[in-house]
Amino acid sequence: MLFNSVDFLLFFPIVVGLYFLLNYKWRWLLLLIASYFFYGSWKVEFLSLIVISTLVDFYVGRKIAETDDQKKRQLLLLLSLVCNLGILGFFKYASFIAHYTLPIFPAPEWRKEQVIGLLNFNIPVGISFYTFQTMGYTIDVFKRKIKPEMHLGKFALYVSYFPQLVAGPIERFKHLQPQLLANHKISYDNLSYGFRLMLYGFFIKMVIADNIAPIVDSVFDHPQQYSTASKWTGVLAFGWQIYADFYGYSLIAIGAARCMGVELMTNFKTPYFATNIQDFWRHWHISLSTWFKDYVFVPLGGSKVNQMIWIRNILVVFILSGIWHGANYNFVIWGAIHGIVYLAERLIPIPRIFSNKIIGWIKTYLVVSIAWLFFRANDIQNAIDVLFPSPKTEKFHSLDFPSELFIGFMLFLILEFIFRKNNLNERLNKTPFLVRWSGYALLIFLILAFAGTTNHPFIYFQF
Repeated sequence: MLFNSVDFLLFFPIVVGLYFLLNYKWRWLLLLIASYFFYGSWKVEFLSLIVISTLVDFYVGRKIAETDDQKKRQLLLLLSLVCNLGILGFFKYASFIAHYTLPIFPAPEWRKEQVIGLLNFNIPVGISFYTFQTMGYTIDVFKRKIKPEMHLGKFALYVSYFPQLVAGPIERFKHLQPQLLANHKISYDNLSYGFRLMLYGFFIKMVIADNIAPIVDSVFDHPQQYSTASKWTGVLAFGWQIYADFYGYSLIAIGAARCMGVELMTNFKTPYFATNIQDFWRHWHISLSTWFKDYVFVPLGGSKVNQMIWIRNILVVFILSGIWHGANYNFVIWGAIHGIVYLAERLIPIPRIFSNKIIGWIKTYLVVSIAWLFFRANDIQNAIDVLFPSPKTEKFHSLDFPSELFIGFMLFLILEFIFRKNNLNERLNKTPFLVRWSGYALLIFLILAFAGTTNHPFIYFQF
């Protein structure tokens, strides 16, 4: 079920209404049923994967907490990691691995192609998100940072909570679980804040991201038909498409949860105002970057090691973040670009001219945009075709920017500038009533009038 669908517009008010009508002791069951229905509406058989991860980590967490035998605790943690990473690896990387390893085996070509074809299936929606969330739980139990959940159904809700199930934010058990089980009262402030976030999320997804998508697709699908200027316009456009798409999803997720009194973590903080790569990652996909910091970077030694080991740790984190997105060398290059520039900024003395904030912003925006080229490209050859000038033809195609996209994008940029220091809710609370409600009416009009003609799936659903 997509957030930007009629089904969700019917589903969500019903869930919220029932949530506040029920005794709070049974709300967890309503949310669990709603979450499984929400996910099962895509492909019900993939619910089995969530159930497997839930069962494994629920029982492993309890067993880890019951014993002080360190070796047994380590084996139990290994069981959780192997199970979760095994499922994730099979669905995301099996086809890629088979493609490059099967040629070395002495078997008929038709048989190899058959195996590769069998492994070439759709990735379960959100598998990377809920897998990382449940692994984080087990690791935290192992480190004695939290006590394990003793109720299977309530733990299943933590794993599958529908607003953030398929594309995050990746929540920590300590932060989310107490809120899911709390006795929330219906609140005008929560409903107001939640609907504000959802409205803005729908706007930037449906008016900005979905109208940019056809432009980006045309450039990357047929790069030879466009001039260098048009191709780089497409690359820059993709940077805004993926931001509006993912930020829009996060706002809808956070807003939906807030309507029921649950506060999810912030996932984006105007990242395109960053003046260096480190700053960018403090404001982009915050839940993933903090997950890698806590569960990969710090266990490797973090910054409390010699410089060479620190460099290794940084590169490992950035390259793993690329691999997390999928089985494609392009993602590795994307992660490596960020890692190398991050290290360069930290290790190479910066001339005084480059310490200027405007220069730093331009440099960071260009680096991030170049990296997005590899992220969006279908493969390395596609990236090369976009990166380098096309052979001269009689006439290059021109890009078509609808007027509604220009209007919506200008409004989006203005709002990004306004929200860079205050979050959306704080800023709106300071805005006069008439101006605020006029803004709501304008966003609703733009959504109804100028939503993209094609309903593009959220980009991060594929991860």
